[in-house]
Amino acid sequence: MIVRIATEGQYRLAEEQLPRLHELDAEVVAAAESADAELFERRFAELLEFVRSGELLEDDHLGPSDAILPPPDVSLSEATAEFRTDDLIPG
Repeated sequence: MIVRIATEGQYRLAEEQLPRLHELDAEVVAAAESADAELFERRFAELLEFVRSGELLEDDHLGPSDAILPPPDVSLSEATAEFRTDDLIPG
């Protein structure tokens, strides 16, 4: 799976990393739904750190992303206004 972090780049995650990716995604969504900005920031930072553990693709990679995450500095209000309220990472 290829995940783009807006303003950063694309990362390739291995198939065996996907269950943890989806767990972290669910935690971010739950934190956003709780309207707890501090918890959201912590969970989102954990998700970004995990995605960054994947293989960073070269800037000239032209393939599509399977998921696009907001930029690292997104606030809770921006995230809930601009992005879907369900999972950030598809299926």
